[in-house]
Amino acid sequence: MGRSEITGVDRAEDTTAGADRRGPVDELLTAVRSGRLARIPELLAALDAAQRRDCLPAFKELRRELRQDWSREAVEARARLLVAGAGCHAGPAGAATWLAGGDFSGRQWARNSVLHQVIEAQPVEWQIEVVTRLAARPTRSWGSSMYPVIEAVVRRTGCEVPRSEAFVRGWMDRADDLGGARPPLAEKLREDGFAPVLLPEVFELADVGWQLTCRYSPRPGDVWTEAIGALAAAGVVDRADLLDRCLARLLRGGKPADQRAFLEVLRALDPTPGEYAARVRDVVALLDGLSVLAGHAQEVLAGLDEAGLVEPEVLAEASAVVLFRSEKKLVRAQLAWLEKAARRSPERSGPVVLAAAEAFGHPDAALQERALNVVARHLKAAGPAVVAELRSAAEALNPVHHQRAGELFGAPVGGDEDDPDTGWNELLPPAPEPRPLDAPIASAAELAEELSALLAAREPGVAAFERVLDGLVRLTRLDRRALAEAVEPVRRAHPWSGTGGWGDCTPREILYVVAAVAGETPPWKLWDYLGGKGRSALRGARTTVHGAVLAARLEEAARQIVQGSLPYLLATPTDATGALDAAVLVERIAGYEAADVTPGKADLSQALLRVGAADEAVLAAAEALGSPAGRRVAHWLRTGGLPGQPSERVLFAPGKGLRRANVYGDRWWEDIERIAVAQPGIGAGPKGPGGERLTAELRALLDGTEPSVARARTVYDWSWRPVEHWFAMLPWHREELAARWLDPFAEGADRDERGAARHLPLLAEAGGPAGLALHLALAYGLGARHTEDRTAAVDALLVLAARGDLDGGLLGRELGALVACGTVMAGRLGAALTLAAETGARATVWSVLGPALPGLLGAADPSTRGLGDLIALAADCARRTGARGPVAEVTAVAERAGSGRVVKEARALRDVLAG
Repeated sequence: MGRSEITGVDRAEDTTAGADRRGPVDELLTAVRSGRLARIPELLAALDAAQRRDCLPAFKELRRELRQDWSREAVEARARLLVAGAGCHAGPAGAATWLAGGDFSGRQWARNSVLHQVIEAQPVEWQIEVVTRLAARPTRSWGSSMYPVIEAVVRRTGCEVPRSEAFVRGWMDRADDLGGARPPLAEKLREDGFAPVLLPEVFELADVGWQLTCRYSPRPGDVWTEAIGALAAAGVVDRADLLDRCLARLLRGGKPADQRAFLEVLRALDPTPGEYAARVRDVVALLDGLSVLAGHAQEVLAGLDEAGLVEPEVLAEASAVVLFRSEKKLVRAQLAWLEKAARRSPERSGPVVLAAAEAFGHPDAALQERALNVVARHLKAAGPAVVAELRSAAEALNPVHHQRAGELFGAPVGGDEDDPDTGWNELLPPAPEPRPLDAPIASAAELAEELSALLAAREPGVAAFERVLDGLVRLTRLDRRALAEAVEPVRRAHPWSGTGGWGDCTPREILYVVAAVAGETPPWKLWDYLGGKGRSALRGARTTVHGAVLAARLEEAARQIVQGSLPYLLATPTDATGALDAAVLVERIAGYEAADVTPGKADLSQALLRVGAADEAVLAAAEALGSPAGRRVAHWLRTGGLPGQPSERVLFAPGKGLRRANVYGDRWWEDIERIAVAQPGIGAGPKGPGGERLTAELRALLDGTEPSVARARTVYDWSWRPVEHWFAMLPWHREELAARWLDPFAEGADRDERGAARHLPLLAEAGGPAGLALHLALAYGLGARHTEDRTAAVDALLVLAARGDLDGGLLGRELGALVACGTVMAGRLGAALTLAAETGARATVWSVLGPALPGLLGAADPSTRGLGDLIALAADCARRTGARGPVAEVTAVAERAGSGRVVKEARALRDVLAG
């Protein structure tokens, strides 16, 4: 037989064998695309290993096709694909990766019996390796949650139970499944063979507090916390191990919800006094944790001490931690524990009084007094050996208590600090120094670096933004191509495609100017807005007037870059506040005249609103300018520029009284109905000061003659808060800015908004008069809900005081009225002013609190929470600074019967003021 004949026969046989082999493969592929899920195990069984391997490329291609398709047909095909792919992967690693694919998420396919049937048909070793790999994957990569598949294999094969976070979370979710009739969780877990292995791992999870404390029914044990306690009591899990894990979990810290949940677990475990005593160091460490943890630890330790199960030194250690905490309830409980310990064992009086003396430095004067009472009651039993140490500790007491402490300890306490004849050395921060901008950006590489830093910043500073904007204009004229090449990597990292219809114009929109440098022309012309021909590229539907000013400047800069006409910008400030030195502006205008360049309207208008006062030499140089822009600048400087705007009180909602509203039924800004600021028409007419027209955007920034908060409301959109760049638009007119932004400042106190007062220090550092609006904004900041806002307000208070701009009487009267009407809470105000006093500015604080006293005690409810603290702070400041002179409202409250906190503190203040 010839060779060709043999070859022909072989080929025929190969073709027949290939057709036989492809038949089942094609049938499986067809079933995956459009068949029934139940047929897939039968079709897989008909394939050998090679045929299954042949299916995988087609499966992967189909998976890519279905990835973006979520129609009903695609979802069903995806389920068939998941099952078939799992059966065709001979390698466990590939099978695990396939099953965990994110595109298989969104359905409960892992519960499908067909998938379980396919997996069960594989070798046992394969099954165990696959589920081991699945269990080890991060929770986020589990796709549709592979827990049912893993659980079935582990229970069926008896292999080791996985302990990964993903598997533990899946077990918890499955255990508390509420579907159908079910026993309580505790009973269900008691019958679960996984519980002894997985329950200890629960203590390693984060963000699990909500699940541990969610009660599924009123039945006992149907919440995780109780179920864990029940299983420990029944011996299903090692009780001692769980107790150690629970304490370790609490000591690691975490989110408050988790901490509270594991505290409930600890209570459910119900440790005996002996078990707590064996772990006493862990319990003492809890005193430094979350308030609720510290309270529980304090209660446990007090019980152990009373039972004699801990060393006496534990009391001193606990006191050293607790007596410095801010929670008054904890401090009072600690002092009560000390009191009981001394009464129970008089021989412990020495350590007890020394421990109580730790509270002498507590910021609350009432707690200092309580600690002093504990010391007084047990001082005799403690003996003379502790007096010297107590006398030293007493130096930290509020001066109100110095006289009594001196009588107790046999020597004066306080020294010269409390002698009004020696005077009070007021400590204030230095007045802010000017912060000049760096030299202009000189190279394209430097600009690209500065631009990248600007875009990466969460809130770019004024100096950084202004230097980059000016640099874009300067360097474009020198070498536009080099500049475009230098900024191209930054443009790729920070693409800009427009601001959208709902966003305000922000410094990030400088990318619009960068796009002009690169020669990109948006669908609209760069100068559409300024020319009045259409929609601005940077003007969204909710752009504020401040955003409009910024947008106008950016659009104008982009237009000038396209034309290549400007050597630099006029409005670039010389100080980080946004202020522009008059001599620099005159010099820049002279440079424009020498180059025969006409300034941009928006640029010149912004420069005028930023320029400061000019001396005679600068005025003479300005008068020598000959261009229209030069004559305008000269006139502006000669006439004093934009005049300072005083503010006055206008009640615009008669008959409603002063209140603090907690409902949203009315217009919400009417909650602040104590004041509206009247602003005489600044630039309201067609021509501003100097007889020259400002651009529309800057006229809108200054416009408004209606004396109401509703008018000020139009200056900014309700969804925006002041940002640093807004302040730099009017750096010499902080009273104007405070009046227009009164609502957002008030929100921090009246609406508990966060971040409302963060920019108060910028107002304090700005120029111009400091009148009613600025002091009222400061008052709201001092009463803000959030600590960081009150801290910012304290900074502003100290800056104003250091500059001599603080009107303590005005601020005090406003604060008294705000506390009386409930807009500012006395406790928050006390915390802020205490912080200011602790910096050494007690005379400043007294200058505010003294005028506030009539409002605080005359109109405010004496039971107002925190009012006693304010009066105590006033007494401390008055004593230290030598303030004297009766206050009628203080005297009236001091003469009332009773021993309430406000009455007691008023008596102390009355005595101080009486000298």
